[in-house]
Amino acid sequence: MIENNQPTFLGIAAKKFIPGIAWFLLILVLVCTPGKDLPKVGDWFSLLDIDKLIHMGIFGVLAFLFMYPFLKSDLPKKQQWYYCIKIAIATCIYGYLTELIQKYYIPGRSYDIIDFVSDGIGGILALVVSKIFFLKSSTPK
Repeated sequence: MIENNQPTFLGIAAKKFIPGIAWFLLILVLVCTPGKDLPKVGDWFSLLDIDKLIHMGIFGVLAFLFMYPFLKSDLPKKQQWYYCIKIAIATCIYGYLTELIQKYYIPGRSYDIIDFVSDGIGGILALVVSKIFFLKSSTPK
């Protein structure tokens, strides 16, 4: 039960969004780190192209952390799905904006469309996971 003195959003305690907000800010700090301050990685990193998987994971976690409070709320399933779609779209937009920030404002960093695509895939994967595991139809097949 939510106490009356706690801030809420659609009946969801605002504190349930703190993990998503913290992850959002962590991504922003990582994106805004100048290229010269990033740790050097060996050739294996570029050979495996694990960077794109990291982008998918980081942005997938971001989307899910914002989806989870809606998924655990008392909102109707249709409304939960609606908000999850909005969050996935917002995650894609945030991924694109981080690429623009890197291109125009962060020394030693550059714009990479494949990073943006990976960020978007992460947000969409979070949406798919939410649909499969949290928004299952209650009607028998």
